[in-house]
Amino acid sequence: MTVAQLLALGGVILVAAMSPGPDFVIVTRNAMLSGRRAGMACAAGIAAGVFVWVVVTALGIAGLLAASAVAFTVVKLAGAAYLVLLGIRALIAARRGCYGAPEVTEGRPARALAAFRQGLVTNLLNPKVAVFFTALLPQFLPAAATAFDHLLLAGVAATVSLLWFVVLTNVVGALRRFLTANRVRRAIDAVMGTLLLGLGVRLASQ
Repeated sequence: MTVAQLLALGGVILVAAMSPGPDFVIVTRNAMLSGRRAGMACAAGIAAGVFVWVVVTALGIAGLLAASAVAFTVVKLAGAAYLVLLGIRALIAARRGCYGAPEVTEGRPARALAAFRQGLVTNLLNPKVAVFFTALLPQFLPAAATAFDHLLLAGVAATVSLLWFVVLTNVVGALRRFLTANRVRRAIDAVMGTLLLGLGVRLASQ
């Protein structure tokens, strides 16, 4: 594989990662509510999910999932239910409007672990990622692709995703003092909760 191929793959992955979707919302909300550490942990969870999807695509599992109506529907509904749950939690928080100081949750290992788990689960329960990589990866693999080629592509895809969401985390972190003011935070929770609910319903209906 050439450097040009890897750069082209990285560019496609970057555009896909920058598109507004569940991953974008989850990272933004974690960075806003719990700080940079939680945002980066969430980004790492998404990158881990991307790595797993590329590996299962190489093994043919993602293709089977995309081709199987039953398996695709099961993963789709599970992912939709998870997004709806997160959306409901955000809307409940917005309705209550009782927020503690942002510094209370900053840097807690438990919060970072929860954020990592949210990023990982959100990515793994999105069957559209399976369809995306099943269609994309064959265009970048040589005719006689080796296990190393697949791992290299997985590493590039995960690294690009991680870098983008780390940048997003730091942008949100720089604005965190403003974003965590009670009135602003309540409005953002309402918007993000609605977005998560909408994404869940849209995923379930497609």
